Amino acid sequence: MTIEIGGLFGILILIGDVYAVLNVVQSHKTLAVKATWIVAIILLPVAGLLAWALFGPREREVA
Repeated sequence: MTIEIGGLFGILILIGDVYAVLNVVQSHKTLAVKATWIVAIILLPVAGLLAWALFGPREREVA
């Protein structure tokens, strides 16, 4: 039983997208910002995930 590389890559992207959407939903940003990020992640799975990883809403860590 083998899994193709494309299928494995697709599963990893799906997991990353779900993680990104959950983080956006849990952030303290406005509803409009959250909706924009979620739409971008869902419509552009790879590009949206990369954009979220680089520019997405971040919570400041309290030192």
